[in-house]
Amino acid sequence: MATYNDVPKLTNPAENLLDGTDVFLFDIDGVIWKGDSLIDGIPETLQKLRAANKSIFFVTNNSTKSRASIQTKFASLGLPDVPPEEIYSSSYAAAAYLDQKKMDSPTGGGSMTFRESGKKVYVVGERGICDELDRHSIPWIGGPNDDNKTPSMDSGGMVPHDPDVAAVVVGFDRNINYYKMQYAQLCINSNPGCEFIATNLDSTAHLTNAQVWAAGGTMVGAIKGCTGREPTVVGKPSSLLIDSICGILGLEGGVGGTGRKRICMVGDRLDTDVLFGRDNGLKTVLVLSGVTTEEEVRRLENNIVPDFYADSIKDFFME
Repeated sequence: MATYNDVPKLTNPAENLLDGTDVFLFDIDGVIWKGDSLIDGIPETLQKLRAANKSIFFVTNNSTKSRASIQTKFASLGLPDVPPEEIYSSSYAAAAYLDQKKMDSPTGGGSMTFRESGKKVYVVGERGICDELDRHSIPWIGGPNDDNKTPSMDSGGMVPHDPDVAAVVVGFDRNINYYKMQYAQLCINSNPGCEFIATNLDSTAHLTNAQVWAAGGTMVGAIKGCTGREPTVVGKPSSLLIDSICGILGLEGGVGGTGRKRICMVGDRLDTDVLFGRDNGLKTVLVLSGVTTEEEVRRLENNIVPDFYADSIKDFFME
């Protein structure tokens, strides 16, 4: 089994990485910023990559914000030139997945889209998921509207649920409560064909620059626990996001397509970023500016191994 003693540190990026890469996919939290603090050297590095005619996309499992709100954060941190089209969030991925989802017609006359079905989504998550569902004209309930609800636990108490909910989307939710968990499990367990969708399975995240916090996988785990169901995961390491980006770039072929070998995934997590790149035929770089430290990876054996590692993406251009 490979260890990080076998993984080269990126000491000659022009020869080992830049010359053979046309497209860079960057995770955001722990790669571009931590909490509300931009990581040192990021603006200059992105500017140099654009000047070298490299295509850039930002691929994040953060579901709390829409693409538009993530763009606003980029601008607030001094990166105003990032358009929404370069941003792929797991909230966007959930909405795009449902937008493309085909359902059997109740009359037996073939298939229909989720919107045509008249069905709804129940959201365990924050505003970002709801905003992206609105953008795709997909009706939803729950989300922030249920933040302060408490189920009755008196004798005979119950939570009525909507039988027209055909999908439950679960993402990071700082206001998750027992009502939301009960509503979600009722929909998944009681509504025929109701799909359980997870924006991501990240166990932890850098929500501030001071410490690591429990992330969206915590909420997904709660719903898995009370339903016994495995979710459809739409964020990293799912292939949905890279398939969409390859479509935009006009790249054909699956995991082994030659175009994918000139795409590099850069992230700070092994189980999402590096796995996403590896499983989808991309180059991978692990950076140590986020949740993963060099000490951690060097003392543990691991079967998710990147092509290179670096302290941060600032090292893409050695001074």
